[in-house]
Order: sequence, then C-alpha cells, then structure tokens
Amino acid sequence: MATSDELVKLSQKDLGRENFSHHTHLTTRHDPGLQGELDANTANDYPYTHAKEAHFNPGLARTNAAATVAKPDGTTQDNWAERHKHMTVMQQHCVYWDPDHDGVIWPLDTYRGCRAWGWNPVLCIIATILINGMLSYPTSPSILPDPLYRINLSRIHHDKHGSDSQIYDNQGRFRPQAFEEFFSNYDRGNKGGLNIGDLWYAYLGQRFVFDFFGWSAYFFEWLATYLLLWPADGIMKKEDIRRVYDGSIFQFKADEYAKKQKKSVKAFGR
Repeated sequence: MATSDELVKLSQKDLGRENFSHHTHLTTRHDPGLQGELDANTANDYPYTHAKEAHFNPGLARTNAAATVAKPDGTTQDNWAERHKHMTVMQQHCVYWDPDHDGVIWPLDTYRGCRAWGWNPVLCIIATILINGMLSYPTSPSILPDPLYRINLSRIHHDKHGSDSQIYDNQGRFRPQAFEEFFSNYDRGNKGGLNIGDLWYAYLGQRFVFDFFGWSAYFFEWLATYLLLWPADGIMKKEDIRRVYDGSIFQFKADEYAKKQKKSVKAFGR
C-alpha cells in the first residue's frame, strides 16, 4: 500500500523533477511590465491578466491546486487544496476513486464511485469499462498491460490525451491561463458557464487532426461531467467545472445524493 510520501516520491520520479515543491501553486512570478492599467485593446487579449491581478500569474502552471484569478488558492472548501498538496491536480481529479488511498484505482472502485452519484448500474458498468479499459495501460509500470485493468495514480499524467481542453499540461498540472481561455472561447454570451451548444463548439474547436482516441475521450469526459453536474438551467457553472478538474466536487456530489436518499427514505417511512 502506497503512503502519501511514497506517492509524492513516485510522482517526482515520473514527472522528472527533483524539486517537486518548486512548482506548487504558491510559486508566483512578478512581471514589472504588468504595472499600470492595460489599454483597451490589450485588456481583452490573452495571456489573461490585469494590472489589479498582477500578483497572480495565470501563465504559470500549478502543480497541486486548481488556482485561478477568482480562486488563487484553489479549492479551500473542506481544506481540499491543503489536504491534497502532496498530489498533482490530475491526481486530485482521480483520488475520489481511490477510497483506500493505496494509489491504485481498481475497476470496482470506479463502479462504486459512479454508483455513489446515483447513476444507473448499467451506466456505471459502461463508465467503468471505458475508464479503466482505456486509461489503465498508459499508467502501467510495465510494458505489458495490466490484466486487472488497474489505474496507477502515480503515473496518471500519462493518460493526458490530445483534442482536450489543454487545461492539464503533460505533467498533470493545472494551467490557469488555458482554463480562462477555454471559457473565453466557448462561453458564448458570457453566461459564466457552458451549455450543450458550447460543448459542441468546444468539441469542434479543440480537435486534433486524426486524433480518434482524443475525440472519443473528450466526448465521453464532457458527457460524464454534464451527467454529474446536471444543471437545472442547462448551464454548467464555471466554478463547478473548476472543481471537476481538481476532483473536489466528486465527493460533494456523492454526499449530496446520499442526503437526498435519506430524505426519501424518511418521507417514505411516514
């Protein structure tokens, strides 16, 4: 069973960095050129920045927090960012499916995690087949595929694929600038979120040529995200999507469903 310290060491080895903490979300760079008000033309261009937010560099990838201008410390609810600072953001995204914290996601872990959201058993089986079936081998420490289709969290950055939002980099870090650009490009009408139409335009806009795997992965990932959030007004809020990237919303949704079930049982028993 891998401890938190062992997981960090494995991440350091796989990411090819000797100083893991140097790239944490607390690392910032000061650019004197950002001082003063930006003119009207520059203020609407990317890289996303503003004089009032000069202390926050959105172009710097954050290793262990999904930090944005609006949430410079990442997710502070339930002390999420602090409790998971030993993990990359992509690892945090997946840790919900690792309830025993051994650094390995078994197919049964995936199934149970999806069922905890209230998903139909058939849908959970399909999700498990797609997730573990497609994502297991790239994280395998061996050249041979894992016959048990386990996903190794220490190597989860190897599951980064093309034709996606580009919000994760190839080391599993969170890119604030790419996050803001994604919404700037596809949040039509500046709604503060994305609807089905926006996701379709994003699907068309983010595709790489002949990247059939990436096209499929992108489609199923956003389909699963929409099913999970299931917004009443049809718009997935920007903050909810940010919390999907660092995984902090997954347990929240499971707890939310559990509370609804308890209320239903109590109402039925009256």
